[in-house]
Amino acid sequence: MKIVLFSLGILVVLGVLSWIVDIYNKARLYTQLKPRLDEVERREESLKQEQADWKKKLQEEREAIEVLAREKSKGFPWLASAYADYYYLEDLKKARYLETKKRPARKAAETVREVAADRRRAEKLWRVFKYQLEYYEALFPWLVDFKGEDLDDLVRQLVGKEYKVSEYEERDPVSKWLTSAEYNSLTSIERNQLALDRYWKKKKSKWEIGRDFERFIGYQYESKGWKVYYQGIVEGFADLGRDIIAVRGDFVYIVQCKYWSRYKTIHEKHIFQLYGTVIAYQIDNPEKEVMGVFITSTRLSDRAKLFAKALGIKYMEGVSLEEYPCIKCNISKKTGEKIYHLPFDQQYDKTVVEVEKNECYVATVQEAEALGFRRAFKWSGNK
Repeated sequence: MKIVLFSLGILVVLGVLSWIVDIYNKARLYTQLKPRLDEVERREESLKQEQADWKKKLQEEREAIEVLAREKSKGFPWLASAYADYYYLEDLKKARYLETKKRPARKAAETVREVAADRRRAEKLWRVFKYQLEYYEALFPWLVDFKGEDLDDLVRQLVGKEYKVSEYEERDPVSKWLTSAEYNSLTSIERNQLALDRYWKKKKSKWEIGRDFERFIGYQYESKGWKVYYQGIVEGFADLGRDIIAVRGDFVYIVQCKYWSRYKTIHEKHIFQLYGTVIAYQIDNPEKEVMGVFITSTRLSDRAKLFAKALGIKYMEGVSLEEYPCIKCNISKKTGEKIYHLPFDQQYDKTVVEVEKNECYVATVQEAEALGFRRAFKWSGNK
């Protein structure tokens, strides 16, 4: 009996020891896993918080978009403020991160805040200008022609015929293309021709190239018997989108010229502009048969072509600017004098060549002189 009780006692003791060992092993394992469990819980909480933050941010952005949709008609400054505020809040978030990270960078955070405030003001101002420019370009498509343009050329185009030339330009324009020695030593025919040759070789601004393109297209019409009025060059922005008005009898072509880089595309807004000015001319001249013509060095978009066809606008794509006989030989209506004009002479673009009156274009100064024409005297000085 004692043996049995003793055996039972041993089993109980062994069971207790086993239970103690098991508890000990579990406790040790828990001790080992506790940091990991804590990290998992921390990450879980962090993910929950990030998820909540993202939901809040998405909701705020959704509400902001809805507000933008409702408020967009109130003007550009409000929209600009909305964008500026958005970027400002993003910068503040960066500043908060710098302050609350494991090793806070409070000075850097303050710098970020200062920069953010400056950026907020600059962003708003830039947005206002950007929206206004895009809006004006939509209303007046020809504005896109003058991005990056030289300021002096832009002023000439802005004021057109009202532009006042400088004292230097009021002298013989040929002198601009020659040295003093050349001007004084060459005959008038020689110096006029040399100036013309250099005119064609000169590297030109966008405005000058566009002007030469209009003249080239006008020459094509004039050589076929049309009377051409260079509205775009003479009137500047007051041309109402009419670069050239070509007239023959009761037929009138309103021509819009665009000499752009090959990679650019003409869109429908330019067709709309031309169509509008054609209608305006037709209203003012009901007895005329008026048609719009769009001529460009580049190409029209498919949509622009569809609108051109629907609105009765003719168009020509891929037209290159070529050198042509550019000297205008004109007979004065007042005196009957035979006068020729070079491309840089003051009355060049106002002079209409009428073939039926024995007026013409020639390529060289020698040809003009041989036909009995003399150089136009339009600068201040000697005749």
